[in-house]
Amino acid sequence: MYRIEVVLGVVVAILIFLAIQGLDILPVLLFGSLLGAIYYMNVKRAGRKSFAAVGQTGAEEQLIHFDDIGGQDVAKGELREALEFIKNVESIRSLGIRPLKGILLNGPPGTGKTLLAKAAAQFTGSAFLAASGSEFVEMYVGVGAQRVRQLFKQARNIAKKHGKSSAVVFIDEIEVLGGKRGQNAGHLEYDQTLNELLVQMDGLSADDDVRILVIGATNRMDILDQALLRPGRFDRRVKVDLPDKKGRQRILELHTRNKPLAEDVSLEDVASDTFGFSGAHLESVTNEAAILAFRESSSTITAEHLKNAVEKVIMGEKLDRIPGPEETKRIAIHETGHAILSEWTQPGSVASVNIAPRGNALGYVRQTQQTDIYIYTVEYIQKKISVAIAGAIAEEIFLGNRSTGAANDFKQAAELSKQIIFGGMSELGIVSPEDIPQELLHNTISDILQNIAKQVKDILAEQQSAMDITVQTLLNQEVISGNEFRTILADQSNQSELAESV
Repeated sequence: MYRIEVVLGVVVAILIFLAIQGLDILPVLLFGSLLGAIYYMNVKRAGRKSFAAVGQTGAEEQLIHFDDIGGQDVAKGELREALEFIKNVESIRSLGIRPLKGILLNGPPGTGKTLLAKAAAQFTGSAFLAASGSEFVEMYVGVGAQRVRQLFKQARNIAKKHGKSSAVVFIDEIEVLGGKRGQNAGHLEYDQTLNELLVQMDGLSADDDVRILVIGATNRMDILDQALLRPGRFDRRVKVDLPDKKGRQRILELHTRNKPLAEDVSLEDVASDTFGFSGAHLESVTNEAAILAFRESSSTITAEHLKNAVEKVIMGEKLDRIPGPEETKRIAIHETGHAILSEWTQPGSVASVNIAPRGNALGYVRQTQQTDIYIYTVEYIQKKISVAIAGAIAEEIFLGNRSTGAANDFKQAAELSKQIIFGGMSELGIVSPEDIPQELLHNTISDILQNIAKQVKDILAEQQSAMDITVQTLLNQEVISGNEFRTILADQSNQSELAESV
């Protein structure tokens, strides 16, 4: 344990003795310093590293089961099938199946790629070693390649130490070391690191004492080198996408197992309100709801806590800045315009209307999706555009002018208009995004926005009484729930119909 200290002590004692005897020890010191520098550069600076190993003694609780992961049934099923090749070695040999060497998990951040890799290690009874792509590339030549070798060597050693015949090596952000070669002409360290990874994967065999499966995770598969994706290396590509409503509800159930929920909580309603949320977002929602309950000294988490947590995750914490009365009224009119068009185009879509500043927004309308939609029609996109520009048009109708608060709305509307054009759904027909002249693109976007703006003006003009009541309610209480807002619209609609009949 103290071998290095003992050797250094002996060397120092000898040098002192030689100095006392009158001998010149300066050459010895220079030679020793040179050896020390070489040792430091070749060993310490060369990137010797111990990667995070899960599944060792005292860390078993970090491995999870597939049942502990919600919202990824398709990905789990595909991953289980690939892992059967590791578990049933004799069966695949009898059928002449080549074992898989690599599985690539591709999907947005926060969707559970790391959790799936840990569950894979648990499912196969393998040792689990985790690394990030950023740990392999440094400024020193050869560091990345050496660390790749260390990663595979450490995986084999850990598996043998714990009596396991297989190991799962998980590389997160694999695009960092697996990017397309030739893009870093000034620094070949990236290419050298990737080459070493390819060599190590080619050397994997079903006859090895420790069978290694490499699982990579990325959200940028488009920039990965094709040599890494070819059959024989990453044979399977598993899509880990954002969960649907059923998946979101399952994730919420998992994250609220250890949390006391009030009787008024409906996780199905929360799942409906969180369209587009990843598993990480949903975990944050449940955690923020528990924090809000703690602040209020509540023994249970209520539906109100969860609703406020959703808004906080989307928009951020409430801000202290309070706009003046005139500016607050403008914000209320702006947000009411969004809300009216949202309900007009998709009834039941408004979850809340809020003029309390959060994050970078002075006000906002939180919308919900009744059903998950994956394919957009031209009518659907036009409705989204009408909702986006309704705030600015409401300001123009009821205040006589517009403000800079609609800048992001117009940007969103322009991008949606491009979806219509590039999707071949405009009057231009099928076009090439790269070849269309900029002037023609600009004119077509303007025509789309102007036509929709006319329709929005007519709708908002008919809803003046509902607009006035909603604005006044917002000025009094800052926020209106979706149900309360729909009640206002329904009451005003009934009064209008009654007046027309009289």
